[in-house]
Amino acid sequence: MERTWAISGTGAGADLHLDLSGPGGVRACLVRALRDAVRSGRLAPDTRLPASRTLATDLGIARNTVAEAYGELVAEGWLTARQGSGTRVARHPGPGAPERRSALPRSTPRPAHDLLSGSADVSAFPRAAWLAAARRALTAAPRDAFGHPDPRGRAELRAALADYLSRVRGVHADPERIVVCAGFTQGLALLSEVLRRRGTRELGVEEYGLWFHREVLDRHGLRTVPLTVDRHGARVGELTDHKDAGAVMLTPAHQFPTGVPLHPDRRAAVIDWAAREGGLVIEDDYDGEFRYDRQSVGSLQGLSPERVVYCGTASKSLAPGLRISWMVLPEHLVGDVLRLKSSGEWSSGTLDQLTLAELITGGAYDRHVRAMRLRYRKRRDRLVAALAEHAPHIRVSGIAAGLHVVLDLPEGTEQATLRAAAWQDLALEGLSRFRHEQFPADREGLVVGYGTPPDHAFPAALAALLRILPPAE
Repeated sequence: MERTWAISGTGAGADLHLDLSGPGGVRACLVRALRDAVRSGRLAPDTRLPASRTLATDLGIARNTVAEAYGELVAEGWLTARQGSGTRVARHPGPGAPERRSALPRSTPRPAHDLLSGSADVSAFPRAAWLAAARRALTAAPRDAFGHPDPRGRAELRAALADYLSRVRGVHADPERIVVCAGFTQGLALLSEVLRRRGTRELGVEEYGLWFHREVLDRHGLRTVPLTVDRHGARVGELTDHKDAGAVMLTPAHQFPTGVPLHPDRRAAVIDWAAREGGLVIEDDYDGEFRYDRQSVGSLQGLSPERVVYCGTASKSLAPGLRISWMVLPEHLVGDVLRLKSSGEWSSGTLDQLTLAELITGGAYDRHVRAMRLRYRKRRDRLVAALAEHAPHIRVSGIAAGLHVVLDLPEGTEQATLRAAAWQDLALEGLSRFRHEQFPADREGLVVGYGTPPDHAFPAALAALLRILPPAE
């Protein structure tokens, strides 16, 4: 069956014909027809679509059908929906849409509410302390600080990190074995290339993790083999099933994204595996400083400095825009990593390194982390209390540390909940986004980053989250 509807005064023409025939139900046909209209350019970017009630009346279908179709296209990136602005064609529509240029480039609007994981509250960046540290660092900077950078990173920062990591995270950190990088991903790329050149072909990863880390490994010729994650962390015993696995990457202090720490027996087991097989453990300690309910879990590297690469970053403690991270390497890897790092533009900014070193040695870094730990704990407590009051049927986990929690959802509801979040203009990720592609779907949920919004925006973001959660069965 075919139906025609008209858009008036939107810049898309007098009429737009939608063919609702074809396979699938009415909603599937409507989604397909709207997507084709955007892809072909018949619906131009920023075109405002009719309200769901109006379109439903014009087409003679249920309003919920139109609302669900809009929601699916919003989730895919073809449309945007903001309160007061209606539903519009995205300014940069989904894949395959024709590129349109304007005289003045327009950025995609930010979501009204942001609960994406993996980011700190950058509005709390310690600007005054950073500025004061930068002035002191710049005043004291030697002449060679403005020359070609040392591939290891500034000696001042490596010395400060060695002291800090030993004191706070239990890391055996010799400054000569620390390499400063421009973010964790850069460090992972360096390690991946070194391991590949040494003959490693497979690398174990947790079944849930950041997909772009797996992409880095893949680009450097390392095949990832997923390890099951349960309430005790990664099942590292599964490494024995993969004889070609020469290394494993773990988040032992606070598994990302499920939030569980690696059980002490498994910590010992993976160290035994590395020693027995000559393997290497890459420890991603992405948020080890933010633990709330008990003593912080010490680093895995402290158990075996020659078998573990410790990786840390300032992205969660300060801001990702700094692009400063660090690796504490086993002695046998230092030379190969430095030779590779010296071969390209791999260095972080010298002045930022000197400033961070001053921030650490002067005590301002510790004070900032303690203040942020208190701030994040209050947000976590508020989130957990709100869920207990308004959605007690939703299980929340991973709350002991970090900047995010996981909300378990009933089977078959994750995608619908994400579509509802898009309607609320709430940026949110589903648990399935982080699952290794080789693992079957066995759990549905939301990964809620309560550390992302500034303080003034958190209550509204929390309210939006509560509105989209599925009801009790």
